[in-house]
Amino acid sequence: MEITNYKNIAEIYDKNKYRQEIKPDEDLKNYIDGWTTSDINALDLACGTGIYLLNQINYFQDLNIKWFGLDASEEMLLKAKSKISNCRFTNGLAEELPYDSSYFNFVVSNYAFHHFCHKSDVLNEVSRVLKKNGVFKIHNISVHDMRHWWIYEFFPSTYFEDLKRFWPKDLIFNELSNRGFDVNVRVEYVMKANKIADFMDHVYNRDISALNLISDEEYHQGIEIMEYKIKRDSEALVVDDFADIVFVASKR
Repeated sequence: MEITNYKNIAEIYDKNKYRQEIKPDEDLKNYIDGWTTSDINALDLACGTGIYLLNQINYFQDLNIKWFGLDASEEMLLKAKSKISNCRFTNGLAEELPYDSSYFNFVVSNYAFHHFCHKSDVLNEVSRVLKKNGVFKIHNISVHDMRHWWIYEFFPSTYFEDLKRFWPKDLIFNELSNRGFDVNVRVEYVMKANKIADFMDHVYNRDISALNLISDEEYHQGIEIMEYKIKRDSEALVVDDFADIVFVASKR
């Protein structure tokens, strides 16, 4: 499995406008509403530049939540630390969490689970550090349900790279269930025709992890094809599908 080097994209990561559109975490809110004590420890696993943490800390600022962020990239953490002061950041691996057992109430991993090299070890560690009735939330894309994503249309080998990185949803469901979690899964799927021109900033920025796993030759070939289609017709469309998936797993 190829691994994205976030050292190379830490500086440009936040330039993707879609990463800034984070709403209050309703699953965290639901957990808070059902929690009987005042103190909550929440961990953002593979927190990156801290976008999720910054937003949630602001949304839940009136509650007594201790926030933690862990990431394997020192460069990404430096960006996070520059934005957030009231969070305990750690440079480390999800496969070897440096926390006591039964410490966290809520652990979330946003668009990161596919990056973990040893996913079974990650699930074991999350199960270890979660309190009883604690929640582990995985939020990601479901590549097995989006064969016609525009990335795969113009950069074909990214699809096969993603099949190596992403577990199917039934596998994640079973692995969580086998570790004593009650699991709910929801998928939001959209297929529509989008303007190719609307994707060009993402391509030029090359901050989407899949684009960093292919050769420079294929990357530039894909750009050339997109630019050619736009040159012929500035309103040129591509049929595009996208599937967003969320696992909410409560530890029994």
